[in-house]
Amino acid sequence: MLKKLLFFALFVLYFQNVTAGIVILNGLSHTYKVENGKVYQGSLEIENTGTAPQNVKIFLQDLNYTSDGTIQYSAPLSSSKSNAKWIKINTNLLTLKGKEKTVVRYEITVPQSVAGSGSFWSVIMVEPVDDIKPSDKQAGINITSIVRYAVQIITDYKSEDAKPEFKFEKVRVDSQDKKKILKIAIANTGNLFTKAIASVEIYNSKNGEKLGTFSSQALGLLPGTSKTFDIDISKMAASKYAAVVLATDEDDNAFALNVELDVK
Repeated sequence: MLKKLLFFALFVLYFQNVTAGIVILNGLSHTYKVENGKVYQGSLEIENTGTAPQNVKIFLQDLNYTSDGTIQYSAPLSSSKSNAKWIKINTNLLTLKGKEKTVVRYEITVPQSVAGSGSFWSVIMVEPVDDIKPSDKQAGINITSIVRYAVQIITDYKSEDAKPEFKFEKVRVDSQDKKKILKIAIANTGNLFTKAIASVEIYNSKNGEKLGTFSSQALGLLPGTSKTFDIDISKMAASKYAAVVLATDEDDNAFALNVELDVK
């Protein structure tokens, strides 16, 4: 029995090692404060954690997302806030040996004239693909996608003239994994990327006594996008409460909304 368990454990480790794929080592969001006509250098650190060689395709797309969980990737320059035209990547296809690491470099060239201010962005897609094989059905090659990463390249232009603005789209209490979760959908209606935190102050609706303050994790919000911030309020007993919901940006600017919470 011990031999069987040992064999199974070794098999699992071997299987995980062989099938593990590409990872990005230096983060999925790169932010730059930029000026007219300047050139900025950046890089992606990529590792193949498996033992087999892995082809990787690298290309640019535009990105948008909404609080219902929808993520939209579109062709470069689909958005008026796209900076895809500013970005050049030093390769669009590479092969990594097993356990190999590499650095893919990119360059951001800011135009002499930029319309507007605030954040401009696009994403560099890093997509592991199956072996490239000739197609019997059509000219060219077949590339079968496996999984992909989106690395946000955010450029803040004239950020002193820009700021985030928050709008509360929806506030509700849900049951999730036996927990009571306050879900707050917040949109960034301003023109500057920011990391936001949602919080809630809960009060006794009869005497106004403050019963607790709870906060979410920080989430990044691009202009014109929205996300749902989750706050665990499982400590609150079933009842109706008065509450103040707040969204706070990195400069401690706060936006507030008075609500009634029905915790069941």
